[in-house]
Amino acid sequence: MSYLEYNVKYVPAGIRKLLYVDWAVVLLIIAAASMGFLMLYSISGGRAHVWMEPQLKRFGLGLVAMLVVAMVPIWFWRNMAALAYCVSLVLLIAVEFVGQTNMGAQRWLNLGFIELQPSELMKVALVMFLAAYYDWLPLGKTSHPFWVLLPVVFILTPTALVLGQPDLGTAALILAAGGAMMFVAGVHWAYFATVIGAAAGGIYAVLASRGTEWQILLDYQYRRIDTFLDPAADPLGAGYNIAQAKIALGSGGWTGRGFMQGTQSRLNFIPEKHTDFIFTTLAEEFGFLGSFALLALYGLIMFFCIASALTQKDRFAALVTLGVAINFFLYFAINMAMVMGLVPVVGVPLPLVSYGGTAMMVLLLSFGLMQSAHVHRPR
Repeated sequence: MSYLEYNVKYVPAGIRKLLYVDWAVVLLIIAAASMGFLMLYSISGGRAHVWMEPQLKRFGLGLVAMLVVAMVPIWFWRNMAALAYCVSLVLLIAVEFVGQTNMGAQRWLNLGFIELQPSELMKVALVMFLAAYYDWLPLGKTSHPFWVLLPVVFILTPTALVLGQPDLGTAALILAAGGAMMFVAGVHWAYFATVIGAAAGGIYAVLASRGTEWQILLDYQYRRIDTFLDPAADPLGAGYNIAQAKIALGSGGWTGRGFMQGTQSRLNFIPEKHTDFIFTTLAEEFGFLGSFALLALYGLIMFFCIASALTQKDRFAALVTLGVAINFFLYFAINMAMVMGLVPVVGVPLPLVSYGGTAMMVLLLSFGLMQSAHVHRPR
């Protein structure tokens, strides 16, 4: 036992829990969010009340909620996992009937005081539920076909509901996070090889069928694929967003144009500049160094989460911590790949940086789960 741990045990329980919080992760989260506040201030032309102030208030509330969740014993969240999944599933179904439609997508529930996006809740609920499932399941049954099929159903059900909204980006995140959770839980690699092989074969079949009698997709869908592969083929149409994003990314150079000096964002060439494409503004104003700084913050958050998971003796705590890290990684990896044209534009925000309510709150609550596991691990 270290000197610190020896003396901490004499501190009152409530204060002791606060001392056990992984404050390195908290400080890194604040640092990453602060970069987002700067970008929102810049994008709005120096008007803090437009985007920065609402985001700052949400972040402060979310930070308090994260610490509250951290103070609750991890066994409580294990017991709540099934309920969280079921409630999130019911809310997703409710969206189909009474959901609010914005920009052609039906994804939100208007609760009066907040517009809730249930698909965001499902990301965390699924991680909790799968962690509880594999904590309950004996290790010897992890790769048994029947016990593999059940979590697949748990993953595909919300994925299908989110796809119907339509929200391809969130559906892809739910599917990828669920698959990653199965992998870290110890499901045999052969299942994943089979799925990857089948997906590769499906993609080949789609491309090979073009222009034949058994063409799988419609012509306009193939044109979308063409635009993704070569945005310059339609620079004023379907390829406009990516073309402008690449201009912003490239014009930043090593050190950027300077704070509030980005022409692409200030002149409104970049679409959704305060949400999905906010990374291009950062790259334009602070260049490669600023972009790398944000990526380094993300990498350090991932490192501390994984380090905490490796020290856990409780299977649920370890799995839920890894699940939080996986979700976080998928968020920023897909967003950055999207704005650089490496994957199709699917509408995934940049975590802690993009403007948004539900996504920010849910992400901070998920870090609260990680902190709960960290605070309440055996010492």
